[in-house]
Amino acid sequence: MLWLRPHLAQRRAIYTAWKYFWGASVTSFIAQSQAFSSNTSDEVSKAQAAAKKYQNQQTIFSKILDKSIPADILYEDRQCIAFKDVQPQAPVHFLVIPRKPISCLSDADDEDQMLLGHLLLVAKKVAAQLNLGDGFRVVINNGKNGAQSVYHLHLHVLGGRQMTWPPG
Repeated sequence: MLWLRPHLAQRRAIYTAWKYFWGASVTSFIAQSQAFSSNTSDEVSKAQAAAKKYQNQQTIFSKILDKSIPADILYEDRQCIAFKDVQPQAPVHFLVIPRKPISCLSDADDEDQMLLGHLLLVAKKVAAQLNLGDGFRVVINNGKNGAQSVYHLHLHVLGGRQMTWPPG
């Protein structure tokens, strides 16, 4: 642990210099960063708990597929379903999930190639129906380090605002 002390001292010196030159804006930036880290760590915690608890079990998405839980369905065919996210992270946020139970992208096989392509085409089709002509983002969280909290493969499609980079 002794090797960390100079590193901490260097970080404090850099912080002090920045604070001296930039004043309150540094303090504001740090507060915003801590708030973001807090929200991010909540999602990470959920994902890590889900990895232990739900992998290879029935999920909320399988219950939506069998209609035992209601959802605001935007599109449906024999291979997949698209519905609005109940905790939207953008003005437009919907999910596309396959009917075939694939727990995460890492578990997809070569035989799933056509299905995976179909999910992307459905995402494009529903995005067009929702007037996302200026652009949208497609996200697949994979595994606990990818912050996957529901172990049924799903695509998040987000739009309706300018997306930022890097995403997280």
